[in-house]
Amino acid sequence: MAQTVQTPTGPEGRKFTGWHALAVFGGAFGVIIAVNIALAVSAVRSFPGLETRNAYVESQTFDARRAAQEALGWTVAARSDGATVVLSILDGEDQPVRLSGLDTVIARPTHMREDIAARFVDRGGHWVADVPLAPGNWTLRLRAVSDSGDSFNQRVVFTVPLP
Repeated sequence: MAQTVQTPTGPEGRKFTGWHALAVFGGAFGVIIAVNIALAVSAVRSFPGLETRNAYVESQTFDARRAAQEALGWTVAARSDGATVVLSILDGEDQPVRLSGLDTVIARPTHMREDIAARFVDRGGHWVADVPLAPGNWTLRLRAVSDSGDSFNQRVVFTVPLP
């Protein structure tokens, strides 16, 4: 005598077949794959790019440059109210450093679309730039040269508060 196998039925008497199972698994994996693709595209679009052309060559002089920079004893701080960026560069005695050159770029940490080459003006020991910035996190990359010719490179992170 042959045994009959009953197919499970839903509340309305419909059968759940192999095609239904395939659709459920296919839909679940489709959602996972779509989310992964969306996140990968977002990561690639927000990548700000390379910091240096050849990291190996840069690494050969990194320790010497870092030691020379630390020997200066400078501290750097930046702040902004959304309309003006104030940069403080102080020596080891908390006195403003006299600079012969200052190159800066203000940027979002995650992309290059809003990069600004800001021009800072010395106003009584503080460097000030009139740069309108949206609220959020910003990074100021600077290269400063002292009157004595010492070079100083640093990245300063600051936040523009909500209005």
